[in-house]
Amino acid sequence: MFRIFTGQVQFVLDPSAEGMGYFQVFLLLALIPGSTGLDNGLLRTPPMGWMAWERFRCDIDCRKDPTNCISEKLFRDMADRLSEDGWRELGYEYVMIDDCWMSMQRGSDGRLQPDPDRFPGGIANLARYIHDRGLKLGIYADMGSATCMGFPGTTLDKVELDAQTFASWGVDYLKFDGCHSNAIEQLIGYPLMSKALNWTGRPIAYSCSLPAYLGGLPPNVNYSYLGNICNLWRNYDDIEDSWASVKSILDWYSTNQDDLQPAAGPGHWNDPDMLIIGNFGLSLDQAQAQMALWAIMAAPLVMSNDLRTLSADARAILQNRVAIGINQDPRGIQGRRLLQELGHIEVYWRPLSHSANALVFLSLRQDMPYLYRNSLANLNFPAGSFEAYDVFSGKTLSGLTDHTIFTVSINPSGVVMCVSGQLFYGSVKEEAVKFPGLVFSGRPKFTQRNNSHRGPLTQTSLSGPAPRQLHGRLTVGAA
Repeated sequence: MFRIFTGQVQFVLDPSAEGMGYFQVFLLLALIPGSTGLDNGLLRTPPMGWMAWERFRCDIDCRKDPTNCISEKLFRDMADRLSEDGWRELGYEYVMIDDCWMSMQRGSDGRLQPDPDRFPGGIANLARYIHDRGLKLGIYADMGSATCMGFPGTTLDKVELDAQTFASWGVDYLKFDGCHSNAIEQLIGYPLMSKALNWTGRPIAYSCSLPAYLGGLPPNVNYSYLGNICNLWRNYDDIEDSWASVKSILDWYSTNQDDLQPAAGPGHWNDPDMLIIGNFGLSLDQAQAQMALWAIMAAPLVMSNDLRTLSADARAILQNRVAIGINQDPRGIQGRRLLQELGHIEVYWRPLSHSANALVFLSLRQDMPYLYRNSLANLNFPAGSFEAYDVFSGKTLSGLTDHTIFTVSINPSGVVMCVSGQLFYGSVKEEAVKFPGLVFSGRPKFTQRNNSHRGPLTQTSLSGPAPRQLHGRLTVGAA
């Protein structure tokens, strides 16, 4: 049984009561004064930064592994890299602590506390260190009796206290997980935390894991409601350090895009999880593919890697200003998968500001570079003349019309990404960034329903050998 205090009103809920289901919980939430409405004005573009979890997990043995254990040293190191290596200027501004930062017991005052050996200076001191470098601090908590790794959780009676604690420390972002709780507790606890964060008076971005625990899709997940209480949310499985994991996540989001794409927009984003570029599981082509597709999906660009040892190739992908510009487009429209070809080629599209567009051609093949042919008319672009700019090669192709047959050479498990128009990247860059010879201005003539921009989801047989050998990645072939 839980007592929920909201101003001068007290609600008592027994989740074990017969007949207490999702619908009754939503009715209860509707009666709680101010139970919806995040109202923090944050994350008008997808968040960018660095998070510990996928790369460093729950390594808490600082005696054996002092360089990589979850400690204030690790987060100071990453803050230094973000501020000194050009990441901050591109928009990567959050340094995010995940699970395993806490002491195994709350303090005598009932508050969460960091492990005293691994965080001897405390979280408030770490926040000051990060803020002094022009960055922001994110932290992790769990809506349940314990975190996923067994550290103290945030039960319903502790929601307001924990929100106040985070605000007092200078936290700027909360990732709120849902291990060790049931659906009823989650459906109550997530909106309560939203309101509690508002009550602190400190702007704190709010990441919810609720959809991932409810199956990710309607009718169990009401995305219209969720957009009123969270800035972003995890929908699906955790990412692992492998191409198979990236493909699985991409396919789930694309298969369910009719439900998911309309939910995204400025201040409320779908989160397919972290960028694993620079770790051990992706080839260079696969790393480019993840960056391109996360940009098309308007996904958070949150790296989980070791910035201290990152390769030059991985850095070039993650710091690609055009890909970042696509991701950070202020319209905030999530892209869509347009085509699934019989030749294991997929085409993705995202509309951008200033009548610009981005296209990604993805090869799911495993044999050899594939020469894919199509035309803009077949992708429902309007009549006109176009120029193409390849995001990763930097090459420009002129002379395209809507009926020109163009050829794209795509490496196995790789992409070609093209973009047009005038881009804005990162909240720290207010001026427009113009690129020469940009692609496909004018938007495809897709129908629109519920603010979702739709293209054909069909299989075609347009793929096949190109008419001539390529000298670049994107060329004009014979009609």
